[in-house]
Amino acid sequence: MKVLIIIPAYNEEDSIYDTVQSVKASTDYDYIVINDGSRDRTPYILEENGIHHLTLPNNLGIGGAMQTGYKYALRNGYDYAIQLDADGQHNPVDLRNLIDEIESTGYDMIIGSRFVEQSGYRGSITRRIGIYYFYAMLKLLTRIRITDPTSGYRVANRRVIHEFANHYPIDYPEVEVLVHLTKKKFKIKEIKVEMNNRQGGQSSITPIKSIYYMTKVTYFSLIRSIF
Repeated sequence: MKVLIIIPAYNEEDSIYDTVQSVKASTDYDYIVINDGSRDRTPYILEENGIHHLTLPNNLGIGGAMQTGYKYALRNGYDYAIQLDADGQHNPVDLRNLIDEIESTGYDMIIGSRFVEQSGYRGSITRRIGIYYFYAMLKLLTRIRITDPTSGYRVANRRVIHEFANHYPIDYPEVEVLVHLTKKKFKIKEIKVEMNNRQGGQSSITPIKSIYYMTKVTYFSLIRSIF
């Protein structure tokens, strides 16, 4: 069994080293950092510490970075690919649980959820409202219940790797791809994970971008649910 951890990173100089060290201490799975055109010290940290990485010449956004990782996974024959954020929010202790679940159930994707069971996560009220909005939208469009649709902590099998290597949204992909996969009859489920607070840097989603994010994701999710 070959497992690849994909770590997309854009301007994560404050956390990328500790995130990678935590991954290496928690598992012997392969990993690759996708340096998404970072303009801070992220590229130097990766080089100086011999961290496995690919560098994109320009910032493509989370969708472009993740598709690069899925293409790498496909070309190198990986059975499973796990997305793990560079900011330290995703706890590597849960990596084995995600793999165990996808292996034992035969599902195509397993999502690490903050809400499927009670956890220590306490987000802002605005963020929680946004998550519930997408939960309700997905339930309406696809009839599936995903309590944490914006979670990027997820593992995909080889079928989904192949799909994502060829078709993946440019930015803010987490919700849209769930509509896409459900439409194509892929099986998706959630398990509980614990998530940390961001360990450094700032989120790219500002209040203004949140409006754009919700509008764009809603529009393209509707389109994907129809066609």
